[in-house]
Amino acid sequence: MGLRGPLNRRDFRRLMIGQITSSLGDWMGTLALMYFVLELSGSTTAVGGVLVLRLLPYAVGAPVAARIVTRWRRRSVMMKSDLIRVGMAVLLPVLPWLWWVYFWAFAIEVVGLVFLPARDAAIPYLISGPGRGRKRRDGQEHDTGTLELANGITMATSYGMIPVGAGVFGLLLWASNSLGWEGHWRYVLVFWLNAATYLVSYFFIRSIPDLGPGAGEPLTTREGRRQGRFIDGLRLEVVRGILPGVAVIALGLGALFSLGVVFVRNVLDAGPIGFGTLVALFGVGAVTGLLIVRRGRWNLMAQVRTATAVQGIVIAAMGLIASTAWAFVGAVLFGASATAALVGGITYLQEGLDGYLRNLALTAFHAVLRFGLALAALGAGATADLLKSWDVSPFGLRPSQLVLALSGLLVFIGTFLIRGPRGHPPPRLEEVRPK
Repeated sequence: MGLRGPLNRRDFRRLMIGQITSSLGDWMGTLALMYFVLELSGSTTAVGGVLVLRLLPYAVGAPVAARIVTRWRRRSVMMKSDLIRVGMAVLLPVLPWLWWVYFWAFAIEVVGLVFLPARDAAIPYLISGPGRGRKRRDGQEHDTGTLELANGITMATSYGMIPVGAGVFGLLLWASNSLGWEGHWRYVLVFWLNAATYLVSYFFIRSIPDLGPGAGEPLTTREGRRQGRFIDGLRLEVVRGILPGVAVIALGLGALFSLGVVFVRNVLDAGPIGFGTLVALFGVGAVTGLLIVRRGRWNLMAQVRTATAVQGIVIAAMGLIASTAWAFVGAVLFGASATAALVGGITYLQEGLDGYLRNLALTAFHAVLRFGLALAALGAGATADLLKSWDVSPFGLRPSQLVLALSGLLVFIGTFLIRGPRGHPPPRLEEVRPK
């Protein structure tokens, strides 16, 4: 069963169309936010504050998100989240005050943290129907590979919109300039279009009759109301086993996110075209990783461990070798391994838990991933700047090279912390062959 398998399911297809649209708006809004803040402040440090805005919600908003996603049905949570973000995106550019922009940008991220775990917890329901594990609506069993493919498609709807969002943002900015709009009004059109994409997502979700939990997946129980806290999600044995992997994956992604431009420009001497090629090859690698896990035959925990270890080795090698050719090859390998690890981790939690526990676990997953990504990006950039100011270059490595190499080593070491629950073998990834 290929891509058409999950996409043949009408409700899953509707959800993906809504997610593609809102993700396009998200990336347009992110770029507009960076330019808007730079225009308001004239400070690159203030632009760096945009990254902090993406970090703080996951540090302070995760407990609130955990309470919400374990109390209400997923469809209701997602629809209300979209409507709330419509209003926030409309208000954000109205006043050209930095604190005003920061406040609404922060609030949008907090609501996004509520939306994401509800969406991911609904994927197995859309693919299989009510119930836990592999049971479908017709009583038959689905394969884990189909669920992984659905998760990969869901991930692609977000990160695949980065170049498209950048292109649309540039086009809208050009149109605003052509119309003679000046100051902050040049960005109003972008943010209001972002608001419209949330509204499109709302109507597509509204057209889906149900997103679970089903009759076999209790939304919450009396015990669940006592345990519907974010800290309780972190205590789940299945979650504790996978979160170290999520954390080290975030470390690798954050380091490359922070140092990629500097590494390509100062170490590889490749320029903007080389950086664009590197980003494109990450996308090629992501598709490759999805195809690999689709056709593989191993358990999900082994998949996460192996893919994370490969990611660490690739990052360290990119820093140590500093070759343009290897960087391009490494970009493909990195994209493939990161996709395999993240998709495997999400699928592992979806198959290992149901009902409100699945919602709670996926809240922890997204909080650790997003918080770790931002923290690693800040830490890697600050460390490279510090080494540069100290004029430190051990083994002849430039600061960005050294930080990348050390980040890769830490990612590889972190794979030894990933483990499955004792006495419970992880779900197996089944090979699917056409009948």
